[in-house]
Amino acid sequence: MIIVYRKWAERLRYLLLFILLSMFLYHMMAWVAPLIEPSQKYREPSGRAVKVFQSKVLGNEGTFTERLRFFYWFGGE
Repeated sequence: MIIVYRKWAERLRYLLLFILLSMFLYHMMAWVAPLIEPSQKYREPSGRAVKVFQSKVLGNEGTFTERLRFFYWFGGE
């Protein structure tokens, strides 16, 4: 069996280059992510905006069929 070292060395070089560039891209995204993330996600909005919340319409009240019908009509929470 003939092993061509030059071909394997080239493959290893491309593999290492791919790993290094992948690590570089990962670290760059980890560095940029906090910069574009909102600082206070859950603060009360300012101006004319209103904060939306989900109220429990039926909650644990009602029969099983009413709750099932409500689930199919409005979707899961």
